[in-house]
Amino acid sequence: MAQRKRIYIISGERSGDLHASNLVYALKDFQPDLEFRGMGGSYSQKAGVELAVDYSEVALMGFLEVVLGFRKVLKYLKLVKNDLLLFKPDAIILVDYGGFNMKIAAFAKENKIPVHYYIPPKVWAWNQKRALKLKAFTDHIYSILPFEVDFFKKYDLQVNYVGNPLFDEIKKFTPHDFFFQKNDLNYQPIIALLPGSRKQEINSMLDKMVEVVKEFPNAQFVIAGVGDLGEAIYQRGLGSGIKVIFDQTYDLLSHAVAAVVTSGTATLETAIFRVPQVVVYRTSSISYAIAKNLIRVPFISLPNLIAEEEVVKELIQDDFSVKKLQSELQQILSNQVYKGQMLQGYDKIKEKLGNERASVNAANLILQTFNT
Repeated sequence: MAQRKRIYIISGERSGDLHASNLVYALKDFQPDLEFRGMGGSYSQKAGVELAVDYSEVALMGFLEVVLGFRKVLKYLKLVKNDLLLFKPDAIILVDYGGFNMKIAAFAKENKIPVHYYIPPKVWAWNQKRALKLKAFTDHIYSILPFEVDFFKKYDLQVNYVGNPLFDEIKKFTPHDFFFQKNDLNYQPIIALLPGSRKQEINSMLDKMVEVVKEFPNAQFVIAGVGDLGEAIYQRGLGSGIKVIFDQTYDLLSHAVAAVVTSGTATLETAIFRVPQVVVYRTSSISYAIAKNLIRVPFISLPNLIAEEEVVKELIQDDFSVKKLQSELQQILSNQVYKGQMLQGYDKIKEKLGNERASVNAANLILQTFNT
């Protein structure tokens, strides 16, 4: 009787954890007896991954923050490496989270463990020669961004575009019939505030988001909260009388007329829901100065990167001011031509992404390698 296959899977933040969990579900649909262990969060755990490490213990953002937290990262790198050797998996699946996972990829390769990378590091954004390391340390790569296939070809790297997993998740979503009543909201137009999914992001973004609220008395602002982070992190909003609703981001987007969104996966989710948005981002001055010298792409938000043109306005660092944010929101709410152009841009993005079932496609390709 064939021995059941063991897979080690690693994700390092909320969206990666979600995509990892959907991949696990898809793999189990094909092959129910697979055994999973690794690093992730509540999504992965619910999908049946035995967690050696909860990612929330490790998560860091920004260059300076990573430097200051380097000892903590080293501690968990060592823990994961030791656990990986004890588990003796047939394969390792790395999901996004490039800084940490590239080190694990190198270690796994040294120990002759096949390395599958789902949602590879954004090496096209800065230090593009990292693509050579990706080539050296991985066996199979599954991309969720269509333009990555051509980029990696320049480095003689074969990449499978499997579709974008956000579509898988959004297809499962059904809007709540009584969303307003459930959350004690009035019927003024909703402007959604999505400050991010990590504590450092929220601490950096929420203050400016909250300050703009008073400029729009005829709208209601609602913060998309992450339940795992607790209420305290949103005190700046709660203290100003702004409603925070937890773990209902898709419901919020399906009812919003506009959104202010911290750069990240949420910008693409907002685009798929066809909500006009302003993308914002702020980090420490040192992290920003380093990033500005390294980044090799003209945009930071996924909608603009996929479209290869400015579809949504990005307010980064010093441009992220109350005055500029107010101006952009005003444009969205009152200028139908401006709003229409953004929505047309969203439609082009959806067309580029296609309608593939990313989790199923990736799972199928991964399992094919077990039989070769």
